[in-house]
Amino acid sequence: MKRIFPAYTYSEAPRARCYWPTTADLPDVETASGTLHADIAIIGAGYTGLNAALRLAEAGEDVIVLETHAPGWGASGRNGGFCGLGGSKASDPMLKLMFGEAARKEYRLAEWEAVKHVTRTLEKYTIGVDAHSHGETVVAHTPKAFKGFAAEAKQTEADLGVTPTIITAQDMPKHGLGTHFHGAMTTPIGFAINPLKYVRGLVDAATKAGVRLFGHSPVQRIDHGQGFTLTTDAAQISAKRLVVATNGYSSDDLPDWLRNRYLPTQSNILVTRPLSDDEIATQGWTSHQMCHDYRTLLHYFRLMPNKQMLFGMRGGMFSSSGADARMYKTIRRHFDTMFPAWAHVETPYSWNGLISMAQDLTPYAGPIPELPGAYTALCYHGNGVAMGSYAGALLADQMQGKTGDLLHPKVMHSPHKKFPLGRLRRATLWPVYAYAGMTGN
Repeated sequence: MKRIFPAYTYSEAPRARCYWPTTADLPDVETASGTLHADIAIIGAGYTGLNAALRLAEAGEDVIVLETHAPGWGASGRNGGFCGLGGSKASDPMLKLMFGEAARKEYRLAEWEAVKHVTRTLEKYTIGVDAHSHGETVVAHTPKAFKGFAAEAKQTEADLGVTPTIITAQDMPKHGLGTHFHGAMTTPIGFAINPLKYVRGLVDAATKAGVRLFGHSPVQRIDHGQGFTLTTDAAQISAKRLVVATNGYSSDDLPDWLRNRYLPTQSNILVTRPLSDDEIATQGWTSHQMCHDYRTLLHYFRLMPNKQMLFGMRGGMFSSSGADARMYKTIRRHFDTMFPAWAHVETPYSWNGLISMAQDLTPYAGPIPELPGAYTALCYHGNGVAMGSYAGALLADQMQGKTGDLLHPKVMHSPHKKFPLGRLRRATLWPVYAYAGMTGN
């Protein structure tokens, strides 16, 4: 495997203190061995791979899923659990410039369809995920940020037909949102989940549908001829078609087309011990809304139903035990600044993982050019709970020649272009991080 982060990044260390495994175990599956055959082989047992596998199996396809570790070991089992609008980091003007106004609006509708897809999946398979939050709330970290909410709310109403609620700074305490921010806006779409419980539910549903799921079976090689032959340490799998669903944990040579077309980026999370009622009252943060701000290196946070606060933050150029320790101090400092009444509260859980970005800041779901019969979906820009799940379903329908059941927006039809600098492409983040550090935005 050729990856742009050091081996440490893909080890157990970054997730060793992850909170979610204390609430649910990673699914236990067999290791692939011997010679295996399937209609479709899927590399990656996260949201994208599992949604694709489930939909394909229920349509009668014989599906094998191969995962390097256990299902949900990567971003799907360690993210912040925000199921909301997103998937692209491109602004509305950028989307309009690149694809046209009709395609821009179509993509925004697809973001909502992605949330609906997860809702349907949870209901259909009776997956319990400790859901909470009525939509998603963005908080204003500056007066300027608050002033932009009116135009954004108007655009959301025009695009989706829903009306966001704008909350002034004076009214924030009434909504249980404290006094630290300059206002907020809640869009009534989305909810928060336990991400690992969602993975477990998908694994159970896929297994019942006939999917053969193998863990601890890293694919070392892909050969393409009449179909595909995948080689692991202990198995050789032949399949007529292939799905690569590895997102931020991809390898630049599996397949070669992926090289330089995605940019793994670190995201960091901490979780407090359970807060007392007095501690919650003192901070004035009683809301269970999932929230985020609009900083360049955004913060995202939510008070979970068990009274533990989850707090996440983008950032981190390096990956090592020392870098993780430094990043923990950084994220803890930000947490203490934003929630000063909780500065004394212990945060026994802290971890990080990889999201994935594209050069044009949009996700892709479709065929792999130059590799007939192979498909991929990736680059959800930190919003993979909904969009990663939806992208897997989109791939399943494409592979069966289905059209019309799901909205597949034009924006997601464009294969990603290459980043500059090759294996050194992480350096393109330096200016972004430097700007965020200097300005606080």
